[in-house]
Amino acid sequence: MVDTQTHALTHVGVALTFGLIIMVMIAATGHLSGAHFNPAVTIAFALTRHFPWRQVPFYILAQVLGAVLGAVMLRGFFGSIAALGATIPSGSVWQSFGLEVLLSAVLMMVIISVATDTRAVGQLAALTIGAAVALDAMWGGPISGASMNPARSLGPALIMGVWQDQWVYIVAPIIGTCLSATLYQWLRATPNIKAIESQKNQAVLSTREEKVHRDSNSLLSHKSCE
Repeated sequence: MVDTQTHALTHVGVALTFGLIIMVMIAATGHLSGAHFNPAVTIAFALTRHFPWRQVPFYILAQVLGAVLGAVMLRGFFGSIAALGATIPSGSVWQSFGLEVLLSAVLMMVIISVATDTRAVGQLAALTIGAAVALDAMWGGPISGASMNPARSLGPALIMGVWQDQWVYIVAPIIGTCLSATLYQWLRATPNIKAIESQKNQAVLSTREEKVHRDSNSLLSHKSCE
């Protein structure tokens, strides 16, 4: 919106602004609420058992309410300029749908890795996720708007009454985040399965070695008696 009015930020500046805002908000609120700003991410976390389903409706309600209040505030400051940042496909609907699925999947892969995997550097979560948002916005913004967040799209749509192809920005991010979170869970579980199999093989080998050792001792004892 600011760029529409001033033309000072450029596309790269807008993308970096998106990423920096997310980075700062995660750093500021992550320890309080988990920094859930995105219904698609919340649903994906619940799907992979990293978040309780019973809390999902309350989080989504808060996320949508926050987006609506933000849109109201922006309308008070800037009027109806740029439809308050409403996301509308600039290409075909299915092109934007595919992009939103892909962008959301990339974002979710980063989020779930730094937020749930102890092998990742958790202290860099805010920076990493913010960078992912900025890169996604830089790449997909000109085509789909790079929403990746149903609440972010619903806020301006509700206030401005812009419903053109809004289903894309509700359905696609949820599909992308859920697919990505499920894939990461599978990738993370694969080494664990191999480790378990290795431990089992080691246990079998140790048992065999112990049996051979006992048999050898028994044979030596028998010969000594003779």
